[in-house]
Amino acid sequence: MPLPDATELAALIRSGEASPTELVDEAIERAQRLDPVINAVIHERFEAARAEAAGPIPDGPFRGVPFLVKDLGCEIAGEPHTMGNRALKDAGATATQDSYLYESIRAAGLITLGRTNTPELGGTITTEPVAFGPSRNPWNTEHSTGGSSGGSAAAVAAGIVPMAHAGDGGGSIRVPASECGLVGLKPSRGRITHGPALGEGWAGATTDGVVSRSTRDTAAMLDVMSGRHTGDPYTAAPPMRPFADEIGRDPGRLRIGLAPTHPGVTTDPECIAAVERAGTLLEELGHDVEIAQPVALSDDRFSRHFVTIVAVATAIDFSTMSEMIGRSITENDVEPDNWLMGSIGRAVSAENYVASINWVHAWSRRLQAWWSDFDLLVTPVIAVPPPPIGWLSDPDLGTERLTSILQFTAQFNVSGQPAVSLPLHWSERGLPIGVQFVGPIDDEALLLRVASQLESAAPWSERTPPLYG
Repeated sequence: MPLPDATELAALIRSGEASPTELVDEAIERAQRLDPVINAVIHERFEAARAEAAGPIPDGPFRGVPFLVKDLGCEIAGEPHTMGNRALKDAGATATQDSYLYESIRAAGLITLGRTNTPELGGTITTEPVAFGPSRNPWNTEHSTGGSSGGSAAAVAAGIVPMAHAGDGGGSIRVPASECGLVGLKPSRGRITHGPALGEGWAGATTDGVVSRSTRDTAAMLDVMSGRHTGDPYTAAPPMRPFADEIGRDPGRLRIGLAPTHPGVTTDPECIAAVERAGTLLEELGHDVEIAQPVALSDDRFSRHFVTIVAVATAIDFSTMSEMIGRSITENDVEPDNWLMGSIGRAVSAENYVASINWVHAWSRRLQAWWSDFDLLVTPVIAVPPPPIGWLSDPDLGTERLTSILQFTAQFNVSGQPAVSLPLHWSERGLPIGVQFVGPIDDEALLLRVASQLESAAPWSERTPPLYG
Protein backbone atom coordinates (compact mmCIF):
# COMPACT_ATOMS: atom_id res chain seq x y z
CA MET A 1 0.00 0.00 0.00
CA PRO A 2 1.30 3.49 -0.80
CA LEU A 3 2.07 5.83 2.03
CA PRO A 4 -0.45 8.60 2.71
CA ASP A 5 -0.04 11.82 0.76
CA ALA A 6 0.87 15.07 2.51
CA THR A 7 -2.76 16.12 2.88
CA GLU A 8 -3.61 12.89 4.71
CA LEU A 9 -0.51 13.09 6.90
CA ALA A 10 -1.45 16.62 7.95
CA ALA A 11 -4.94 15.39 8.82
CA LEU A 12 -3.48 12.59 10.96
CA ILE A 13 -1.45 15.14 12.90
CA ARG A 14 -4.43 17.45 13.39
CA SER A 15 -6.54 14.55 14.69
CA GLY A 16 -3.82 13.41 17.08
CA GLU A 17 -3.41 10.03 15.37
CA ALA A 18 0.21 10.89 14.55
CA SER A 19 2.75 13.39 15.78
CA PRO A 20 5.27 15.48 13.82
CA THR A 21 8.09 13.71 15.64
CA GLU A 22 6.78 10.29 14.63
CA LEU A 23 6.41 11.27 10.97
CA VAL A 24 9.82 12.94 10.80
CA ASP A 25 11.52 9.95 12.43
CA GLU A 26 9.79 7.58 9.99
CA ALA A 27 10.86 9.71 7.01
CA ILE A 28 14.45 9.83 8.26
CA GLU A 29 14.45 6.05 8.68
CA ARG A 30 13.28 5.65 5.07
CA ALA A 31 15.91 8.11 3.87
CA GLN A 32 18.69 6.27 5.71
CA ARG A 33 17.51 2.96 4.28
CA LEU A 34 16.74 3.98 0.69
CA ASP A 35 19.01 6.91 -0.09
CA PRO A 36 22.22 4.83 -0.29
CA VAL A 37 20.58 3.27 -3.36
CA ILE A 38 18.86 6.24 -5.02
CA ASN A 39 21.21 9.09 -3.96
CA ALA A 40 18.46 11.68 -3.65
CA VAL A 41 19.38 13.59 -0.47
CA ILE A 42 22.81 15.21 -0.71
CA HIS A 43 22.67 17.54 2.31
CA GLU A 44 21.01 16.10 5.40
CA ARG A 45 19.49 18.23 8.16
CA PHE A 46 18.02 15.33 10.12
CA GLU A 47 18.86 16.60 13.60
CA ALA A 48 17.57 20.09 12.79
CA ALA A 49 14.37 18.50 11.48
CA ARG A 50 13.95 16.45 14.67
CA ALA A 51 14.41 19.58 16.74
CA GLU A 52 11.84 21.48 14.67
CA ALA A 53 9.37 18.60 14.95
CA ALA A 54 9.72 18.57 18.74
CA GLY A 55 9.33 22.33 19.09
CA PRO A 56 6.67 24.88 18.20
CA ILE A 57 5.60 24.41 14.57
CA PRO A 58 3.73 27.05 12.55
CA ASP A 59 0.07 26.10 12.35
CA GLY A 60 -0.11 25.92 8.57
CA PRO A 61 -1.92 23.46 6.29
CA PHE A 62 0.95 20.95 6.41
CA ARG A 63 1.93 21.27 10.05
CA GLY A 64 4.50 18.59 10.93
CA VAL A 65 4.71 16.94 7.49
CA PRO A 66 8.26 15.99 6.37
CA PHE A 67 9.58 17.68 3.23
CA LEU A 68 12.72 18.10 1.13
CA VAL A 69 14.06 21.07 -0.86
CA LYS A 70 16.11 20.99 -4.03
CA ASP A 71 19.71 22.20 -3.83
CA LEU A 72 19.01 24.89 -6.40
CA GLY A 73 17.04 27.90 -5.22
CA CYS A 74 14.92 27.80 -2.03
CA GLU A 75 17.85 28.90 0.13
CA ILE A 76 18.05 28.25 3.88
CA ALA A 77 20.30 30.74 5.71
CA GLY A 78 23.54 29.22 6.92
CA GLU A 79 22.90 25.86 5.28
CA PRO A 80 24.54 24.27 2.20
CA HIS A 81 23.83 25.83 -1.16
CA THR A 82 25.95 24.03 -3.74
CA MET A 83 23.84 23.89 -6.93
CA GLY A 84 25.32 20.52 -7.90
CA ASN A 85 28.76 22.08 -8.32
CA ARG A 86 31.99 20.59 -6.99
CA ALA A 87 33.71 23.93 -6.35
CA LEU A 88 30.84 25.13 -4.15
CA LYS A 89 30.73 21.73 -2.47
CA ASP A 90 34.47 21.78 -1.73
CA ALA A 91 34.24 25.36 -0.44
CA GLY A 92 31.35 24.47 1.87
CA ALA A 93 29.21 27.19 0.31
CA THR A 94 26.15 28.22 2.32
CA ALA A 95 23.19 30.52 1.78
CA THR A 96 23.28 33.95 3.38
CA GLN A 97 19.53 34.32 3.86
CA ASP A 98 16.26 32.45 3.69
CA SER A 99 14.45 32.75 0.38
CA TYR A 100 10.87 34.01 0.53
CA LEU A 101 9.89 30.59 -0.80
CA TYR A 102 11.48 28.79 2.15
CA GLU A 103 9.74 31.21 4.53
CA SER A 104 6.43 30.16 2.93
CA ILE A 105 7.32 26.48 3.22
CA ARG A 106 8.20 26.89 6.88
CA ALA A 107 5.03 28.93 7.56
CA ALA A 108 3.00 26.05 6.11
CA GLY A 109 4.35 23.90 8.93
CA LEU A 110 6.51 21.65 6.74
CA ILE A 111 9.64 20.13 8.30
CA THR A 112 12.57 20.08 5.89
CA LEU A 113 14.81 17.01 6.17
CA GLY A 114 17.50 18.13 3.74
CA ARG A 115 18.40 19.21 0.23
CA THR A 116 18.12 17.06 -2.87
CA ASN A 117 20.43 16.22 -5.74
CA THR A 118 20.38 18.29 -8.93
CA PRO A 119 22.50 18.49 -12.10
CA GLU A 120 25.11 21.21 -11.91
CA LEU A 121 23.37 24.62 -12.21
CA GLY A 122 20.21 22.82 -13.31
CA GLY A 123 21.55 22.83 -16.84
CA THR A 124 20.26 19.48 -18.07
CA ILE A 125 17.39 17.02 -17.66
CA THR A 126 19.23 14.16 -15.99
CA THR A 127 20.48 14.33 -12.42
CA GLU A 128 24.05 13.07 -12.76
CA PRO A 129 26.33 15.78 -11.33
CA VAL A 130 30.04 15.04 -11.08
CA ALA A 131 30.03 16.56 -7.59
CA PHE A 132 27.48 14.19 -6.06
CA GLY A 133 26.95 11.33 -8.49
CA PRO A 134 23.70 10.25 -10.18
CA SER A 135 20.30 9.97 -8.59
CA ARG A 136 18.68 6.65 -9.48
CA ASN A 137 15.10 6.01 -10.50
CA PRO A 138 13.16 3.94 -7.92
CA TRP A 139 11.28 2.25 -10.79
CA ASN A 140 14.58 0.95 -12.18
CA THR A 141 17.85 2.11 -10.65
CA GLU A 142 19.70 1.80 -13.96
CA HIS A 143 17.59 4.66 -15.33
CA SER A 144 17.59 8.43 -14.93
CA THR A 145 15.28 10.28 -12.57
CA GLY A 146 15.12 13.19 -14.98
CA GLY A 147 16.27 16.66 -14.02
CA SER A 148 16.90 19.10 -12.83
CA SER A 149 14.64 18.20 -9.89
CA GLY A 150 15.69 14.56 -10.09
CA GLY A 151 16.72 14.14 -6.47
CA SER A 152 13.37 15.47 -5.27
CA ALA A 153 11.46 13.21 -7.66
CA ALA A 154 13.44 10.14 -6.63
CA ALA A 155 12.80 10.83 -2.95
CA VAL A 156 9.05 11.24 -3.45
CA ALA A 157 8.74 8.22 -5.76
CA ALA A 158 10.63 6.11 -3.22
CA GLY A 159 8.31 7.22 -0.42
CA ILE A 160 10.86 9.10 1.68
CA VAL A 161 8.58 12.15 1.72
CA PRO A 162 5.12 12.66 0.19
CA MET A 163 6.18 15.72 -1.81
CA ALA A 164 9.28 17.86 -2.33
CA HIS A 165 10.33 21.24 -3.68
CA ALA A 166 11.23 21.38 -7.37
CA GLY A 167 12.14 24.08 -9.89
CA ASP A 168 11.61 24.42 -13.63
CA GLY A 169 13.44 26.47 -16.24
CA GLY A 170 12.94 24.28 -19.30
CA GLY A 171 11.10 21.22 -18.01
CA SER A 172 12.82 20.56 -14.70
CA ILE A 173 9.63 19.85 -12.73
CA ARG A 174 7.74 18.06 -15.49
CA VAL A 175 10.55 15.79 -16.74
CA PRO A 176 11.38 14.28 -13.31
CA ALA A 177 7.67 13.94 -12.56
CA SER A 178 7.23 12.11 -15.87
CA GLU A 179 10.18 9.78 -15.32
CA CYS A 180 9.33 8.98 -11.68
CA GLY A 181 5.54 8.59 -11.97
CA LEU A 182 4.56 11.78 -10.14
CA VAL A 183 2.46 14.93 -10.52
CA GLY A 184 4.60 17.89 -11.55
CA LEU A 185 3.03 21.31 -12.11
CA LYS A 186 5.02 24.23 -13.51
CA PRO A 187 3.15 27.36 -12.38
CA SER A 188 2.58 30.49 -14.42
CA ARG A 189 5.24 33.17 -14.55
CA GLY A 190 4.96 35.48 -11.57
CA ARG A 191 2.95 33.05 -9.45
CA ILE A 192 5.90 32.29 -7.14
CA THR A 193 8.55 34.78 -6.08
CA HIS A 194 12.30 34.38 -6.62
CA GLY A 195 13.05 36.91 -3.87
CA PRO A 196 14.81 38.34 -2.13
CA ALA A 197 17.95 37.36 -4.03
CA LEU A 198 16.50 37.46 -7.55
CA GLY A 199 13.67 38.98 -9.51
CA GLU A 200 13.78 36.43 -12.32
CA GLY A 201 15.84 33.60 -13.77
CA TRP A 202 16.55 32.88 -17.42
CA ALA A 203 14.69 36.07 -18.44
CA GLY A 204 11.53 34.97 -16.65
CA ALA A 205 11.58 31.31 -17.72
CA THR A 206 12.30 29.77 -14.31
CA THR A 207 9.83 29.08 -11.53
CA ASP A 208 9.33 26.80 -8.52
CA GLY A 209 6.81 24.21 -7.45
CA VAL A 210 6.69 20.66 -6.12
CA VAL A 211 6.66 17.08 -7.26
CA SER A 212 4.00 15.05 -5.46
CA ARG A 213 1.88 11.92 -5.65
CA SER A 214 -1.53 13.64 -5.73
CA THR A 215 -3.21 16.57 -7.42
CA ARG A 216 -4.62 17.76 -4.09
CA ASP A 217 -1.11 18.05 -2.60
CA THR A 218 0.05 19.94 -5.68
CA ALA A 219 -2.91 22.33 -5.49
CA ALA A 220 -2.54 22.98 -1.77
CA MET A 221 1.21 23.62 -2.14
CA LEU A 222 0.54 26.06 -4.96
CA ASP A 223 -1.57 28.02 -2.47
CA VAL A 224 1.31 27.86 0.02
CA MET A 225 3.96 29.00 -2.45
CA SER A 226 1.96 31.64 -4.31
CA GLY A 227 2.05 35.33 -3.60
CA ARG A 228 3.67 38.52 -4.78
CA HIS A 229 6.40 40.20 -2.77
CA THR A 230 7.48 43.81 -2.99
CA GLY A 231 9.78 44.33 -5.95
CA ASP A 232 8.81 41.21 -7.89
CA PRO A 233 9.01 42.05 -11.62
CA TYR A 234 6.11 39.77 -12.62
CA THR A 235 2.68 39.19 -11.12
CA ALA A 236 0.34 36.36 -12.12
CA ALA A 237 -3.38 37.09 -12.09
CA PRO A 238 -4.83 36.04 -8.72
CA PRO A 239 -7.03 32.94 -8.70
CA MET A 240 -10.79 33.17 -8.22
CA ARG A 241 -10.57 30.84 -5.20
CA PRO A 242 -7.86 28.81 -3.43
CA PHE A 243 -6.25 26.33 -5.80
CA ALA A 244 -7.05 23.55 -3.33
CA ASP A 245 -10.74 24.22 -3.96
CA GLU A 246 -10.35 23.29 -7.63
CA ILE A 247 -9.85 19.62 -6.78
CA GLY A 248 -13.02 17.73 -7.67
CA ARG A 249 -14.59 20.74 -9.40
CA ASP A 250 -16.12 20.02 -12.83
CA PRO A 251 -13.93 21.47 -15.59
CA GLY A 252 -16.85 21.57 -18.02
CA ARG A 253 -16.66 20.40 -21.62
CA LEU A 254 -13.31 21.48 -23.06
CA ARG A 255 -11.84 21.79 -26.52
CA ILE A 256 -8.48 20.04 -26.37
CA GLY A 257 -5.66 19.86 -28.91
CA LEU A 258 -3.66 16.64 -28.99
CA ALA A 259 -0.06 16.78 -30.21
CA PRO A 260 1.53 13.31 -29.88
CA THR A 261 4.56 14.39 -31.93
CA HIS A 262 6.60 17.52 -32.60
CA PRO A 263 7.67 18.65 -36.08
CA GLY A 264 11.13 17.32 -36.84
CA VAL A 265 11.36 15.24 -33.64
CA THR A 266 11.48 11.46 -33.54
CA THR A 267 9.16 10.55 -30.66
CA ASP A 268 9.25 7.09 -29.10
CA PRO A 269 6.10 5.07 -29.87
CA GLU A 270 5.45 4.56 -26.16
CA CYS A 271 5.40 8.34 -25.58
CA ILE A 272 3.02 8.74 -28.52
CA ALA A 273 0.83 5.98 -27.09
CA ALA A 274 0.76 7.77 -23.72
CA VAL A 275 -0.63 10.93 -25.31
CA GLU A 276 -3.11 9.02 -27.49
CA ARG A 277 -4.37 7.09 -24.47
CA ALA A 278 -4.83 10.37 -22.60
CA GLY A 279 -6.80 11.71 -25.55
CA THR A 280 -9.10 8.68 -25.51
CA LEU A 281 -9.65 9.09 -21.78
CA LEU A 282 -10.47 12.78 -22.23
CA GLU A 283 -13.03 11.91 -24.91
CA GLU A 284 -14.60 9.35 -22.60
CA LEU A 285 -14.90 12.10 -20.00
CA GLY A 286 -16.89 14.21 -22.46
CA HIS A 287 -14.28 16.56 -23.88
CA ASP A 288 -13.82 17.46 -27.54
CA VAL A 289 -10.39 16.24 -28.63
CA GLU A 290 -8.68 16.76 -31.98
CA ILE A 291 -5.16 16.63 -33.39
CA ALA A 292 -3.96 20.23 -33.23
CA GLN A 293 -1.08 22.32 -31.94
CA PRO A 294 0.14 25.92 -32.21
CA VAL A 295 2.02 26.74 -35.41
CA ALA A 296 4.54 28.68 -33.29
CA LEU A 297 5.82 25.43 -31.80
CA SER A 298 7.37 24.52 -35.16
CA ASP A 299 9.43 27.74 -35.36
CA ASP A 300 12.99 26.41 -35.26
CA ARG A 301 14.36 29.83 -34.29
CA PHE A 302 13.05 29.33 -30.76
CA SER A 303 15.91 27.06 -29.66
CA ARG A 304 18.59 29.51 -30.78
CA HIS A 305 17.13 32.43 -28.85
CA PHE A 306 16.41 30.31 -25.76
CA VAL A 307 19.99 28.99 -25.73
CA THR A 308 21.26 32.58 -25.93
CA ILE A 309 19.25 33.51 -22.83
CA VAL A 310 20.36 30.44 -20.89
CA ALA A 311 23.99 30.94 -21.91
CA VAL A 312 24.04 34.51 -20.60
CA ALA A 313 22.38 33.35 -17.38
CA THR A 314 25.08 30.67 -17.00
CA ALA A 315 27.78 33.29 -17.36
CA ILE A 316 26.09 35.27 -14.59
CA ASP A 317 26.01 32.08 -12.48
CA PHE A 318 29.79 31.91 -12.82
CA SER A 319 30.08 35.41 -11.38
CA THR A 320 27.78 34.52 -8.48
CA MET A 321 29.73 31.33 -7.77
CA SER A 322 33.00 33.27 -7.83
CA GLU A 323 31.64 35.58 -5.13
CA MET A 324 30.52 32.58 -3.07
CA ILE A 325 33.94 30.89 -3.03
CA GLY A 326 36.06 34.05 -2.99
CA ARG A 327 37.92 33.49 -6.26
CA SER A 328 37.22 33.36 -9.98
CA ILE A 329 35.58 30.22 -11.30
CA THR A 330 37.79 28.40 -13.80
CA GLU A 331 37.24 25.69 -16.39
CA ASN A 332 38.35 23.11 -13.81
CA ASP A 333 35.54 24.12 -11.45
CA VAL A 334 32.54 23.27 -13.64
CA GLU A 335 31.44 20.47 -15.93
CA PRO A 336 32.42 20.83 -19.61
CA ASP A 337 28.91 21.46 -20.99
CA ASN A 338 28.29 24.23 -18.47
CA TRP A 339 31.70 25.78 -19.10
CA LEU A 340 30.90 25.85 -22.82
CA MET A 341 27.48 27.36 -22.16
CA GLY A 342 28.95 30.05 -19.91
CA SER A 343 31.67 30.82 -22.44
CA ILE A 344 29.02 31.28 -25.12
CA GLY A 345 27.14 33.57 -22.76
CA ARG A 346 30.19 35.72 -22.09
CA ALA A 347 30.58 36.25 -25.83
CA VAL A 348 26.98 37.38 -26.40
CA SER A 349 26.70 41.12 -26.94
CA ALA A 350 24.17 43.17 -25.00
CA GLU A 351 22.48 43.99 -28.30
CA ASN A 352 22.06 40.31 -29.22
CA TYR A 353 20.85 39.40 -25.74
CA VAL A 354 18.11 42.01 -25.81
CA ALA A 355 17.23 41.00 -29.38
CA SER A 356 16.70 37.41 -28.20
CA ILE A 357 14.46 38.56 -25.36
CA ASN A 358 12.43 40.70 -27.74
CA TRP A 359 12.12 37.79 -30.17
CA VAL A 360 10.82 35.33 -27.55
CA HIS A 361 8.35 37.93 -26.28
CA ALA A 362 6.87 38.34 -29.75
CA TRP A 363 6.93 34.58 -30.30
CA SER A 364 5.13 34.02 -26.97
CA ARG A 365 2.26 36.22 -28.15
CA ARG A 366 1.93 34.09 -31.29
CA LEU A 367 2.02 30.91 -29.22
CA GLN A 368 -0.52 32.01 -26.62
CA ALA A 369 -2.99 33.09 -29.32
CA TRP A 370 -3.74 29.39 -29.98
CA TRP A 371 -5.53 29.21 -26.61
CA SER A 372 -8.14 31.65 -27.91
CA ASP A 373 -9.64 28.67 -29.77
CA PHE A 374 -8.59 25.80 -27.47
CA ASP A 375 -8.66 25.22 -23.73
CA LEU A 376 -5.79 22.76 -23.38
CA LEU A 377 -2.85 21.33 -25.31
CA VAL A 378 -1.76 17.74 -24.58
CA THR A 379 1.75 16.56 -25.52
CA PRO A 380 4.50 14.20 -24.41
CA VAL A 381 6.80 15.58 -21.72
CA ILE A 382 9.92 14.32 -23.46
CA ALA A 383 10.31 12.21 -26.58
CA VAL A 384 11.61 9.04 -24.88
CA PRO A 385 10.87 6.95 -21.78
CA PRO A 386 13.30 7.40 -18.85
CA PRO A 387 16.74 6.87 -20.44
CA PRO A 388 19.53 4.83 -18.89
CA ILE A 389 21.92 6.66 -16.61
CA GLY A 390 24.83 7.87 -18.73
CA TRP A 391 22.81 8.25 -21.93
CA LEU A 392 22.29 12.02 -21.55
CA SER A 393 25.59 12.67 -19.76
CA ASP A 394 27.69 11.02 -22.47
CA PRO A 395 30.52 13.51 -23.20
CA ASP A 396 30.26 13.08 -26.96
CA LEU A 397 26.55 12.47 -27.62
CA GLY A 398 24.73 13.79 -24.55
CA THR A 399 24.04 17.31 -25.77
CA GLU A 400 22.79 16.12 -29.15
CA ARG A 401 20.52 13.57 -27.47
CA LEU A 402 19.16 16.15 -25.03
CA THR A 403 18.34 18.54 -27.85
CA SER A 404 16.57 15.79 -29.78
CA ILE A 405 14.22 14.78 -26.94
CA LEU A 406 13.58 18.06 -25.07
CA GLN A 407 11.18 19.72 -27.50
CA PHE A 408 7.91 19.84 -25.58
CA THR A 409 8.54 21.79 -22.37
CA ALA A 410 10.85 24.82 -22.55
CA GLN A 411 8.48 26.71 -24.85
CA PHE A 412 6.00 27.07 -21.99
CA ASN A 413 8.66 28.32 -19.61
CA VAL A 414 9.35 31.11 -22.06
CA SER A 415 5.67 31.85 -22.68
CA GLY A 416 4.99 31.76 -18.94
CA GLN A 417 2.04 29.37 -19.26
CA PRO A 418 1.21 26.74 -16.64
CA ALA A 419 1.84 23.11 -17.56
CA VAL A 420 1.58 19.84 -15.66
CA SER A 421 2.91 16.31 -16.13
CA LEU A 422 0.52 13.58 -15.00
CA PRO A 423 1.48 9.90 -14.49
CA LEU A 424 -0.98 8.32 -16.92
CA HIS A 425 1.16 5.71 -18.67
CA TRP A 426 3.83 3.10 -18.00
CA SER A 427 6.08 1.51 -20.60
CA GLU A 428 6.19 -2.20 -21.35
CA ARG A 429 9.28 -2.33 -19.12
CA GLY A 430 7.37 -0.76 -16.25
CA LEU A 431 8.87 2.74 -16.50
CA PRO A 432 6.62 5.79 -15.98
CA ILE A 433 5.81 8.04 -18.93
CA GLY A 434 4.08 11.29 -18.06
CA VAL A 435 1.72 13.28 -20.27
CA GLN A 436 1.90 17.09 -20.40
CA PHE A 437 -1.16 19.34 -20.22
CA VAL A 438 -0.67 23.04 -21.04
CA GLY A 439 -3.21 25.68 -20.09
CA PRO A 440 -3.80 29.35 -20.84
CA ILE A 441 -1.62 31.90 -19.10
CA ASP A 442 -2.40 32.25 -15.37
CA ASP A 443 -4.99 29.44 -15.43
CA GLU A 444 -3.53 26.77 -13.16
CA ALA A 445 -7.09 26.35 -11.88
CA LEU A 446 -8.21 24.76 -15.16
CA LEU A 447 -5.22 22.41 -15.17
CA LEU A 448 -5.96 21.33 -11.61
CA ARG A 449 -9.62 20.64 -12.36
CA VAL A 450 -8.71 18.47 -15.35
CA ALA A 451 -5.87 16.78 -13.47
CA SER A 452 -8.25 15.94 -10.63
CA GLN A 453 -10.79 14.57 -13.09
CA LEU A 454 -8.14 12.37 -14.72
CA GLU A 455 -6.82 11.17 -11.36
CA SER A 456 -10.33 10.01 -10.44
CA ALA A 457 -10.84 8.32 -13.80
CA ALA A 458 -7.41 6.67 -14.00
CA PRO A 459 -5.97 6.65 -10.46
CA TRP A 460 -2.24 6.20 -10.15
CA SER A 461 -1.70 6.24 -6.38
CA GLU A 462 -1.79 2.44 -6.07
CA ARG A 463 1.15 2.08 -8.44
CA THR A 464 4.45 2.20 -6.59
CA PRO A 465 7.99 1.41 -7.76
CA PRO A 466 9.86 -1.72 -6.72
CA LEU A 467 12.10 0.43 -4.53
CA TYR A 468 9.49 1.99 -2.25
CA GLY A 469 9.53 3.02 1.40
